[in-house]
Amino acid sequence: MKKKWLVLSISLLLVTILLASLVSTSCKSSTVEKDKIVIGMPSELTGVLAQIRSSAFQPVLDAWLADVNGAGGLNIGGKRLPVEMLIYDDKSDVSTAAQLMEKLIVEDKVDFVFPPGGTAMIFAAAPIANKYGYILTTMEGGATQMKDVLPSLPYVFVNLSFSDWYQLPVLADILAAKGCKTAYIVYIADLHGIEYSGVAGIELPKKGIEIIGTKSLPPEMTDFSLVIKEAKAANPDAFLCFGYPDQNLPVTGEMYAQNFNPKFFMTGPGANFGFYHDAFGPLVEGVGCFAAWNPNISAAQAALADKLYSGKPEAIQDWWGHCFYWAGLEFFQQAVEEAGTLDQSVIREIMATSHFQTVLGDTWYENGLMAKESHPGEIGQWQNGVIEIVGGNQTTADLVYPKPPWPTE
Repeated sequence: MKKKWLVLSISLLLVTILLASLVSTSCKSSTVEKDKIVIGMPSELTGVLAQIRSSAFQPVLDAWLADVNGAGGLNIGGKRLPVEMLIYDDKSDVSTAAQLMEKLIVEDKVDFVFPPGGTAMIFAAAPIANKYGYILTTMEGGATQMKDVLPSLPYVFVNLSFSDWYQLPVLADILAAKGCKTAYIVYIADLHGIEYSGVAGIELPKKGIEIIGTKSLPPEMTDFSLVIKEAKAANPDAFLCFGYPDQNLPVTGEMYAQNFNPKFFMTGPGANFGFYHDAFGPLVEGVGCFAAWNPNISAAQAALADKLYSGKPEAIQDWWGHCFYWAGLEFFQQAVEEAGTLDQSVIREIMATSHFQTVLGDTWYENGLMAKESHPGEIGQWQNGVIEIVGGNQTTADLVYPKPPWPTE
């Protein structure tokens, strides 16, 4: 009787092993049988964020796709699969971006999703991707409003530096070190502007810098003459404009027109792009911006600058986000290829627990945020026609304070 049970047990064990092998083979073949990987993305092809999107993530995505597909595709379990993008225009509208994220996952059943751009867009899209167990490695946009809830969004990974991670604390430090005592803040009345003005209102006073005025800018505002007149009358040491190009470009022009030249002027996102220099030429001298990297920091960053910008218009340069976006894609690719599967839960675990070498050097995530130790810099300033990194872990120049006068010609 015992022998019969022993034989039966062994037989059942063999059947179990055989079935497991068949399931494993089936799972592997489902990956191998694919002839491509489709990545879906809502994107700001039109609308108020279109200029940033076309200059920020898109050039990096294009270069990464060219590299990946030039090598035959992503290496999944020993087979290279080319990557194809499925992109819908969200028209810079938050609700549209959220709807398209769900459509890509539920209807189109893409293999992976990439993010829309902008803080508010990410805020809307992240819970949707997480709900369906899709990794969302974000690009443009901060996460101050999401930081505390990221542990409940385990599939979301934030790459870009942002207000309190760790830009404005660094800005407060370097301004205080130069003797700055007062600041005036204007900000776009959306999630980005509210986030940055709120964090500035906390960090600057910590260092003895008094906020002597704030002004909210409606997104549709086009005439900034009164705003600048009021700010100039307040005579602050520092003037901070937290807005997009639709705000910071005309604000800069109006400051010049009214000869409002505080000891420090920072604006962005926008001033970190080459198109800002194209628009204003020598007027950019001394203007501060959010910037993180520079070819003089490392050979890897010099190589990335050459890859993205060599022989191309200066307007596409982005000295804040491009290194983070490239590092995020490098990290994602290494995690996918190490997993050897398209199973998002497996890839997510690797991303959450691993260190990989990227253009930034040793790179990892802490509770969904790219570790601030991986950030090269935080604050930049236009000096002699280029952006130098003046605050952060790795700097290339000292902050020029006070800002030089506006050029007269």
